[in-house]
Amino acid sequence: MPGMVVFGRRWGIASDDLVFPGSFELFIRVLWWIGTMILFTYHKGHFDCNERGVLHSYLVGLLVVLALIILSLCAIVYISAQGTITNPGPRRSMPALVYLRALLYLPELVWACLGAVWVSDDSKGCDTATVGAVIAAVVASWIILLFTGIGVVFVFDPLGDPRPQPPTMEPLGVRDLQSSEGSQFLSTARSLAVKVWESRLRLLCCCLPQDESHRAAFSSIAQLFSSFFSDTDLVPSDIAAGLALLHQEQDKMEKGRDPEVIVTHSPSSPIGEDLETELEKAAHCMQFAAAAYGWPLYIYSNPLTGLCKLSGDCCRSRAAEYEIIGGDHLGCHFSSILQSTGLQYRDFIHVSFHNQIYEIPFYVALDHKREAVLVAVRGTLSLKDVLTDLSAECENLPIEGVSGACYAHKGICQAASYIYKKLINDGILNQAFSIAPEYKLVITGHSLGAGAASVLAILLRNSFPTLQCYAFSPPGGLLSKALADYSKDFVISVVLGKDLVPRLSIPNMEDLKRRILKIVSNCNKPKGCWYELFGGDPDDFPTEMDNRREEQLSQPLLGEESLMIRHSSSYQSLASDDSPAHTATHLPLFLPGRILHITEDGPSRRSCFSQVRYRADWSNEMAFRSILISPRMLADHMPDAVLRALNSLTSDRPFSLCPSSLNNSQQNTI
Repeated sequence: MPGMVVFGRRWGIASDDLVFPGSFELFIRVLWWIGTMILFTYHKGHFDCNERGVLHSYLVGLLVVLALIILSLCAIVYISAQGTITNPGPRRSMPALVYLRALLYLPELVWACLGAVWVSDDSKGCDTATVGAVIAAVVASWIILLFTGIGVVFVFDPLGDPRPQPPTMEPLGVRDLQSSEGSQFLSTARSLAVKVWESRLRLLCCCLPQDESHRAAFSSIAQLFSSFFSDTDLVPSDIAAGLALLHQEQDKMEKGRDPEVIVTHSPSSPIGEDLETELEKAAHCMQFAAAAYGWPLYIYSNPLTGLCKLSGDCCRSRAAEYEIIGGDHLGCHFSSILQSTGLQYRDFIHVSFHNQIYEIPFYVALDHKREAVLVAVRGTLSLKDVLTDLSAECENLPIEGVSGACYAHKGICQAASYIYKKLINDGILNQAFSIAPEYKLVITGHSLGAGAASVLAILLRNSFPTLQCYAFSPPGGLLSKALADYSKDFVISVVLGKDLVPRLSIPNMEDLKRRILKIVSNCNKPKGCWYELFGGDPDDFPTEMDNRREEQLSQPLLGEESLMIRHSSSYQSLASDDSPAHTATHLPLFLPGRILHITEDGPSRRSCFSQVRYRADWSNEMAFRSILISPRMLADHMPDAVLRALNSLTSDRPFSLCPSSLNNSQQNTI
């Protein structure tokens, strides 16, 4: 629901968000009141230990203040639990209760000061236990006041404005946005939102140099964030509730879906290159893609032995190696690459860990096993990489011989151009092929590195017609349709399970926002995420679909529209999912190349110690046009998880996806 309006502004918290914080404080206050009552009873009749009776006045006043606070908290918790997410009517008295609770902080502050004065000046002659109890009460008061202040800072909304928006929500969607007053108001609001997001990014990235490139990136990302969040009136807990309900609904749909037919050949793959062959090549290349992350991933993947294996090589004086290793002052990154790939130092042509925005680490090596010159690009590992990821607007990428619109993700496109210039202008590839002229070019990477590797392969395709690219968990919003189709001849994308990143794009995020609005507006319960938080079974939890006909839900709801601050061209009712307008707002971007999708075979819910079976089949980019909400949406993106899944499909060695059991049996299936 919309943020609560108190003290003349809108806050980043709703009136139904106070159940659990209120209950927690209520529990603390009740224990505090009981302890104070015990202390009062113990000293009844002899409060004049200091011959002034201040202790009696303090305890009586504290009991009264705590009793009033307890009563106000009971009312807040009860009222906050009423109604539904989009029906705040039963909670209309919440602002008054918040004012009352805020007013009670004044006597609590006074009594905290009084207790501090009594302990410092008037506690002489009183027993140690009594003085300790009063000190504890004073400290507890100050701690609660401190955490209250911190909470106020967290829920403060710099854009919170209680004034009604100029455009009115008319039944047929007719908004008076053409008036000069309305246009000026919205322009000012957008400008303020961009400045707020830009300030937040600068604060978050305060450790980075504030040069021109970083300022441009901050501005670009701030415009993206402000435009995405500016047209809805949801607080963070509403989004969490919507995600929980979407996860529950998707689980039900998945259980009712017919089993998919496994295809053993890609429709567009050359004759003789079957699924098993591609899986073996992908598993081999994934070792190099994972190795590009350096020592952090190596130690994470080998927690017991990794540090010991690297300790002998790190910090060792090897002056000759520093000529090709940039940004690895201790040599730990390069040592971990040697350990992960099994290559020798002489097999590396160029290794760079130089990292700036739009400039990501990579290395070039000779892979004698596959007779390839291999370029591996590192994925996201630093704040600078995150800024590259978030620079998600489109940038033109004209390619000779490709008809149709050619554009790509701006940040990844610039990162690929940086590597391209290094490889060509610095003669790195010429040096590699002068050593092994019969080798072919292979490019690989994971996550951000997969996206950069795919764009790099497109840039190098005309110069190296036989090159191949293996992109593991690439970003979903990467290439235009024309470039995605062009890359199918030489790029293979590997996606594990319900990985979020290959489904992540601006149109998909807009679709997720629309679905959250829809499911929240239809929910007839208090915030549904609290049910799952306490162990509820989603199969038994009544959703917004219960007791409603599905065709009725295809109609726009007043509640859904009420969650929009203003009419946005990015917003369409779910009734228009199939309409052309649904994808017309943002330029669509797709995964690169042919897509190899690896999924767990069997029930989605299993014990951590149970056997895990995998299956792999060819998919297409349209299967990743919607974000799936799942506990594994981030875990499936981790490079070690992708590597284990590929190894389990291509070898007889046992692997376990459960971190708590490293030796459990695991079966393979294709």
